[in-house]
Amino acid sequence: MDSVKELWNKMLTGLEIEMSAINFDVWVKPLEPVNIIDDKLVLMASNENICNFVRDKFKEPIQRVMTGINPLLSDIIFIGPSEHDTYKPDAESYPQAAKAEEETPAPKSEVNVINPKYNFENFVVGSSNKFMYAAARAVAEEPGIRYNPLFVYGGAGLGKTHIMHAIGNAIKVSYPTKKVLYVSSETFISEFIASIRATKSESSNFREKYRGADVLMIDDIQFITGRPETQDQMFHTFNELYQANKQLIFSSDRPPKEISDIEERLRSRFEWGLIADVQPPDLETRIAILQKKAQIEKYNIPTEVLTFMAERLSNNIRDMESLLNKVIFLSRLYETEPSIDTVTEALKDYADRSEEAISADSVISCACKYFNVSREDLVGKKKSREIVEPRQICIYVITELLALPLATIGNIFGGRDHTTVMHARDKVAASLSTNIKNKVAVQDIKDMVLKK
Repeated sequence: MDSVKELWNKMLTGLEIEMSAINFDVWVKPLEPVNIIDDKLVLMASNENICNFVRDKFKEPIQRVMTGINPLLSDIIFIGPSEHDTYKPDAESYPQAAKAEEETPAPKSEVNVINPKYNFENFVVGSSNKFMYAAARAVAEEPGIRYNPLFVYGGAGLGKTHIMHAIGNAIKVSYPTKKVLYVSSETFISEFIASIRATKSESSNFREKYRGADVLMIDDIQFITGRPETQDQMFHTFNELYQANKQLIFSSDRPPKEISDIEERLRSRFEWGLIADVQPPDLETRIAILQKKAQIEKYNIPTEVLTFMAERLSNNIRDMESLLNKVIFLSRLYETEPSIDTVTEALKDYADRSEEAISADSVISCACKYFNVSREDLVGKKKSREIVEPRQICIYVITELLALPLATIGNIFGGRDHTTVMHARDKVAASLSTNIKNKVAVQDIKDMVLKK
């Protein structure tokens, strides 16, 4: 089955770019690759109704992407769960799947994909992100001249990746000859490690790729922490591009000064240009985001339903979009208009469904109850073990659930310095893989806060 899954994963990469976000997330991505039989790819939907709908509406684009990757495949068979045993791999059919992929060389993985779906036109601007948006527009208009480097930071799902792709798309239009390179920090790290092990000529390809860019964008740069050789390579890449007036753009979940275990010389370079933060959107902006997404998909949803959704998911735009997709999916499945009842059913899959917004105070209250300690002791100066460990776990949960600056969290905990908060966060994070007690405590407190 691995060969079938590999084919499907390659197809998903192409389909995500070609299709609308809602159609991809709701209808295509959940399909399960089952087998390849007689040069036909077998895909299974979760039920018969969805199987029929996907076959009617999306077979053509799926098949087009499939034949572009593997021209030996001629058709697609869509099935429901009741037919799984009929088409599942066996001793005869599975070799055909393997053979089909062996005969067609796999395309090289493309990491420098600027997603055309993310642009400035469909980015909703509000009070929480207008500074980042203005900085991004300025960089796109004059890359390498204004705000270099641009460092954007904020919590997960708040639009950092969207704004980076928007910059890339705008530059490609205004400066078509410029080489725009977008990668995740994970890609940079893995390619650097591969270059160390490679031959001299292959190793030089890594250098040429990154230092030959006119615009280099690296997402989630915080993950290079604790990697001195990677940081050294990043330092020299930064210097060469900066001195050549090439644009550098980085994103992170925290500002440079709060990224632990990173060389000071690299940290200072991240701070050379402009640092722009993005906060969770307010209610009006959340409603506007949902309205924009619904308009893009040409789907009419009453304002009161969008407001109901926006009031219940407040900290993550990605979750809001996912909820919108689920509401549209359920409406189509049941052939009904989107309603508050539809949203209520869709919310069953989301943790952040309480009517009251999560706050640091609610996390502290839950931690006090869980550990049976007083609030005064938890946020105070006591340093006994029975207080310090609950305090550090509480701080970690706050950093996980809320996009608050570390300095703000430090003030909540008796005016502590942001480095103390950073230490507590990182210490608990490092312990979760080995300390079952801490892992259980973190999850239990999260469940209490989210009212699971």
